[in-house]
Amino acid sequence: MVSIKPINWILALATAALLVFVFPGFNFVWFAPIALSPLLIACMREPRWRARFILGYAAGFVYWFGLCNWIQWTLEHHAGVSSAVAWMLFTLFCLAKAVQMGVFAALSGPLMMRRYGPPCVAALWVAIEWTHSWTGFEWLNLGNAASGMSVPLRLAPFTGVWGLSFVLALISAVVAAALMRRQKFASAWLIVLLALYLLPEVPAPQRGDSVAVVVQPNLDDEMVWSTELLHRVEERMSSLSLSLAVAPTDLIVWPEAPAPFYDYDPEFVGVLSSMAKTAQAGVLAGVVARGPLNSALLIDRAGAVVSRYDKVNLVPFGEFVPWPFGLVTQKVSTEAGDFVPGKNVVVSALGAHRIGTFICYESVFPSYIRKFAAAGAEALFNISNDSWFGKSQARYQHLLIVRMRAVENRRWIVRGTNNGISGVIDPAGRLVHTLPEYQEAAGRLSYRYRRDLTFYTRYGDWFVLLCALLAVVGQVGNLRPIGNRPPRTGINSRSTRKQPE
Repeated sequence: MVSIKPINWILALATAALLVFVFPGFNFVWFAPIALSPLLIACMREPRWRARFILGYAAGFVYWFGLCNWIQWTLEHHAGVSSAVAWMLFTLFCLAKAVQMGVFAALSGPLMMRRYGPPCVAALWVAIEWTHSWTGFEWLNLGNAASGMSVPLRLAPFTGVWGLSFVLALISAVVAAALMRRQKFASAWLIVLLALYLLPEVPAPQRGDSVAVVVQPNLDDEMVWSTELLHRVEERMSSLSLSLAVAPTDLIVWPEAPAPFYDYDPEFVGVLSSMAKTAQAGVLAGVVARGPLNSALLIDRAGAVVSRYDKVNLVPFGEFVPWPFGLVTQKVSTEAGDFVPGKNVVVSALGAHRIGTFICYESVFPSYIRKFAAAGAEALFNISNDSWFGKSQARYQHLLIVRMRAVENRRWIVRGTNNGISGVIDPAGRLVHTLPEYQEAAGRLSYRYRRDLTFYTRYGDWFVLLCALLAVVGQVGNLRPIGNRPPRTGINSRSTRKQPE
């Protein structure tokens, strides 16, 4: 049994609390630059790697529990399980996701004792944060907390969200090192952040010159569908669309919705085609294709089908159930059978321009969304059904993630959802227009097309690779003994030396 001092437990859990507080629904974003400091101090005080892992693991568990507790609600209300089973599944989720922070804590303690510790720890954080994309569930990165910080945000078009995570983790590491007095000139590492002022400023606010009519139908996820009800909903959504498309319109957007909108239903496709010809506008609609596939269907103003994009990155438990959890739960979606992932990024012509559409949860993958802009998309459209989240903080967390995708690629993003948050995001990540939440609504939302490509759009996650290399170099450097220099006075002094009896 590993014995750990209470103060170290408090410090580790303080980091978990700070990380939860920086995101919706608390939004205390100015905690972000110091959020990792308490855990790093605990790791500097603790010489045993197993104890450091336990501290980080505990912090990770509390963090994911506080950040994503909406998962339990979603499972209970939409996945056909009891409250107890939903809590059990959510707890297992948190136990699995906590491993990465445990690894970070185990490795960062010795690094923080080195002069080069702060940048190596920040690089380690980025490298481990990146692994979430490949371990079952990706959500908020630390860098997302800086979506409203204009100076750090200058990095996003070059490094993606990872550069912002690095900056915030570096500040936390410097604060921890300074408080522990292990390094006389630890704060000197912050000088490198002055280079942020040499980068181009975020784009100034600008009016859109193109228009999308976005329809937010506010459909009930538990609705029992009949042919008559489906026709009424289609007619209502068409009426809303055409009432606002009387002026020149580029695109009518219907979101991903909990409705049996099938692209192989000729009557439904006929409704979309007729609407496109009447409005003389393109139509983009969330549909279910054979497979089943979660898809976005694009129809031109002449009423012809232009393309269909099939969602590539599916939601675990939402659109498929990972083995072996299918023994105790079903997926959130009401579509029969697990969804099948699509295979390709699709960029389609819309008049003289080209657009890309990504669906719901795909927004959490920066390296994937950049492929749409890299393939020539001049504007991005995000269709989503965030009503699965209920009235939780998840919908605001999701919006924060989409905002970062706009900044990374310098693209306007038009977002259409079932019951909110629908709106337009400009290339600086500002939410320019929104529709009211939790009600049927529609609006004429203006946006622009852009053809320039950012460094991140062109080259992707190069910064993550650089951070991974720096983290490895730091770990190799840890193989050298620090030496027998006398410890400095500070917070750590009594925890690293045996006190006289």
